[in-house]
Amino acid sequence: MKSTHPNTFVPPMLDGVSASKLHLPKLSTQPESIFRYLCAQFAHISAQEWLQRFEDGLVYDAEGKRLDLDTPYSAHQDIFYYRFLAHEVAVPFQHQVLFENEHLLVVDKPHFLTMSPTGQYVQETLLVRLKKQTQNEQLTPIHRLDRETAGVVLFSKQPETRAVYQQLFAERQVQKTYHAIAPYQANLSLPCTVQLRMEKGEPFYLMHVVAGTPNSETEIRLLEHNQTWAKYELKPTTGKQHQLRVHLNSLGIAIKNDPFYPILQHKQADDFSAPLQLLAKHLSFFDPISQQQFHFSAQQELTL
Repeated sequence: MKSTHPNTFVPPMLDGVSASKLHLPKLSTQPESIFRYLCAQFAHISAQEWLQRFEDGLVYDAEGKRLDLDTPYSAHQDIFYYRFLAHEVAVPFQHQVLFENEHLLVVDKPHFLTMSPTGQYVQETLLVRLKKQTQNEQLTPIHRLDRETAGVVLFSKQPETRAVYQQLFAERQVQKTYHAIAPYQANLSLPCTVQLRMEKGEPFYLMHVVAGTPNSETEIRLLEHNQTWAKYELKPTTGKQHQLRVHLNSLGIAIKNDPFYPILQHKQADDFSAPLQLLAKHLSFFDPISQQQFHFSAQQELTL
């Protein structure tokens, strides 16, 4: 652990995990120690877990000095800590790198793998797996896929050019094509374009359709069917959370194995028996840096 100058300590990446930075504010009632403050500030994390982090040497001050359980609280200083989970469900599916250059890493993400550390997943996330694989701490997803969704996703390899690619998505310059398996309905007139107004629902992680000016749009086309199930091609022109799942559900053809729509089903974290049949199949855009037209396709396929 090196610091070239006080307050310039840059904590290293550990096992694919980057350190979190926290500023300690001035409080009316000052805690007796940083440990006590962290336990109170992050009530969703057990005191035992914080204790383990301190004992494992995973909490540092701004100069790179390891803090202990008795380090007194001092306002207006920065500290760093690493997030590891004592128990994490292993996801038994692997990602595949489709393309890489000095700016981009393009990956085929499997079902059930969360994009970035959150909640009950740290090591079992695509970002941490890729950081460990590449040893590149600067990796950042340019866009996101749900944990349940598989397929093509882009990562930025360096901060200097990240905004260029983020802007492409913001300006809808990226063409995304998804495949989905859902019930076949002979009376459904396809191709069609679905336009709906979607807002946050209850629970907070669900979306629902409300009256008003549409804020989401998807082109839907039938690719094949066997009278019972069909494969659909979906081309979203907007990127609302759960957009494709909500749009197909609105047509009465909810995506096969969807645990959220139309009915919320709580599944065990280690239940990998029924992956959501939604795949980010193709992604294409004109790269303003290389001046090339890129087209990437997932190697995974959905079958009827």
